[in-house]
Amino acid sequence: MTDPISKGLLPEGFRDRLPPQAEAAADLLRTLLDRVSAHGYERVSPPLVEFEDSLVTRLSSARPQDLLRFVDPLSQRTLALRPDITAQVGRIAATRMAHIARPLRLAYGGPVLRVRPAQVGPQREAMQMGAELIGSDHVDAVAELLGIALEALSAAGLADMSVDLTLPDLVGTLASGPWPVTTPLADVQTALDGKDAAALQGLDASRYSALIEAAGPAESALTRLKSLNAGGALDTRIVGLERLVATAAPHAAVTIDPTERHGFEYQTWIGFSVFAAGVRGEVGRGGTYLVRHPGGGEEAAVGFSLYVDGLVDAGLGASRRRRLFVPLDTDPEVSAKLRAEGWTTVSALTDADTPKRLRCDYTLDGEELIKL
Repeated sequence: MTDPISKGLLPEGFRDRLPPQAEAAADLLRTLLDRVSAHGYERVSPPLVEFEDSLVTRLSSARPQDLLRFVDPLSQRTLALRPDITAQVGRIAATRMAHIARPLRLAYGGPVLRVRPAQVGPQREAMQMGAELIGSDHVDAVAELLGIALEALSAAGLADMSVDLTLPDLVGTLASGPWPVTTPLADVQTALDGKDAAALQGLDASRYSALIEAAGPAESALTRLKSLNAGGALDTRIVGLERLVATAAPHAAVTIDPTERHGFEYQTWIGFSVFAAGVRGEVGRGGTYLVRHPGGGEEAAVGFSLYVDGLVDAGLGASRRRRLFVPLDTDPEVSAKLRAEGWTTVSALTDADTPKRLRCDYTLDGEELIKL
C-alpha cells in the first residue's frame, strides 16, 4: 500500500497554495482589507480555535455539527476550529468591546475550516475576509456594507458582478400576520425552497406562490411585490429593497428572490449574495443578524464575508513580479535601492546560481538592468 505521507498528499479538502497563487491570495486580502479600512472599519484578529460553546452560542443558527472539535489537553474542555469568523467578531463586540460606542465597525481576514466542503467546490479550508457593523440593522447600514463590498471587489479586479437580494424572515412574518397557514410553517418553507407551487396548493398556502413568481430581475420583482396585498408587512421591506437596488446597480446586475433561505440561517430582515462571471460559486454573502450578549440580550448588526479563494482561482491578483538576478559581490546598497524602486531582487549565493535557474526576468550587469 502506498504511503500517502511519502507522496506529500494532504487530507481531502485541503491544498497547498504555491507561487504565484499564494502571493495572489495575500495581495487580494490586503487590497480588500485596505478598501474596507478606508471606510473606518478597524481590523480585529480572533484566534483560529475557541471554546465550542462560545462559537455555537454567539449567533442564533450556529450548530455543533458544523464544527471540527477536539478536547483541549490543558483545560479538558471541548475546543473547535472556526468555520466562520463572523461569530468571533460578534463575541469580541459583545465582550471585550462592549463599552465602545455604537455603531462599531470591525474588519477581519483569515482562514476558516469547515467540517464538510461547501456545495460548490471540494475545499474545506478557505480564506475569509469581511466587515461587520455592530449596533444597527437600519437600511442605511446595510447600504453602506453592500456598497463597500462591491467597491472592494471592484478594486480587486472583479467585473461583471451580480447581486441577489433576499428577505430571510419574510415568510415567517407573513405566516404570523396577514398570511396565516394551517399546516406546519416548515413545510411551506420547504415548498418555497423548491419553488414548488403545486406543493403550496396542497398545503393550503397557494397565496405564497406569488412570492415565487416575484423572483427575478430587481425592477420586475419590485413591481410584483408592490402588487401583493400583505397588510403592510411588505411596505418597509420594499423601501429597503429599493434603496439597496440603487446602491448595487452602479456596480452589478441586481435580482431579488424574496424567499431564498439557503446560507442565510442567521440573517434577519435582509440578505445578499454576490456572484461574478468566471468565479465558481458565491464571491461573497452578507445581511443583517443579531449578536448575542453574555447577559442574554441581543444586538442588531449587519456585515458581509468575501471568499478570497474563488478570486485567486479566477486568476485575480496574480500580477507578475519583476525578479532581478543580482550577481555575487554586488554592492548591497545597489540591491536596496532597486528594491525601493519596486524590484524583487534575487541574490546569487554561489557561482552555480544563474538568472534562469533562479527564475529571473532581468539580470544586473554593473548598474545596467538587462531583460532576459
